[in-house]
Amino acid sequence: MEILLISILLGACAGAVLALTGAGGTIIAVPLLIFGLHFTVAESAPVALLAVCLSSTIGALIALRQGKVRYRAAGFIAVTGILVAPAGIWLAQKLPNAPLTVLFALVLFYVAVNMLRHSTQPMAEERNASDLQFDSAAIPCRLEYERGRLIWGWPCVRALGYSGIATGFISGLLGVGGGFVVVPALKRATNLPMQSILATSLAVIALISGIGVASATFLGGMNWPVALPFAAGALAGMLIGRAIADYLAGPKLQQGFAVVSMGIAVWMIVRLFWMS
Repeated sequence: MEILLISILLGACAGAVLALTGAGGTIIAVPLLIFGLHFTVAESAPVALLAVCLSSTIGALIALRQGKVRYRAAGFIAVTGILVAPAGIWLAQKLPNAPLTVLFALVLFYVAVNMLRHSTQPMAEERNASDLQFDSAAIPCRLEYERGRLIWGWPCVRALGYSGIATGFISGLLGVGGGFVVVPALKRATNLPMQSILATSLAVIALISGIGVASATFLGGMNWPVALPFAAGALAGMLIGRAIADYLAGPKLQQGFAVVSMGIAVWMIVRLFWMS
């Protein structure tokens, strides 16, 4: 019963952080499981993936109804990621905990720095058609605004494929969504507006993390007694967070979360070497 309650509370924290800080919030799920239930990174990753899958699926479905998801691009990136996600899960179960912890801490630190930079320069993230028309020839996956479709070619396939491979492997290995890979890749490779990039990224994460959950279950790496209450708590926390987001969310909160995440990343490494 104690583990059940702790799992729900940890999940609720992860869900609330996601709702209040936006993309990247679910990366805190793994450290919560490490510190709250003394899991290793390999044990935490599948549990976190389930929460990532549910939350990103809800966000992607809402965005799809609003017509913001580029589903062909999302499907292609997801397929390439799905092919390598099981390899990441398998490798996580074979590697010692120490290098996995260091790798996760470095990724967490990178995501935190990225979030801090974006929160201090919010206008830099806004994109629209007029901003990118002048450089359309240099963009591999150009969106034809007259037809409303991306122009596909080998440069486009290569750019999106590489991002899918990286996202799938990192997602399986560390239990993170991979939005920090997909979003920059779509910004470099396409002239899509930012809202469409974020929505498409959510769809990619939902598909890849779903396969990751299935692969972890097949490989025997999913702790369902913890994963289910954690995911339920994450959904509840996300709903509560969205209800109060208008009062709390904003750049200052993102900056605070980024600073705390950087501290957690440093502490994970210090704790690892302190205990060894």
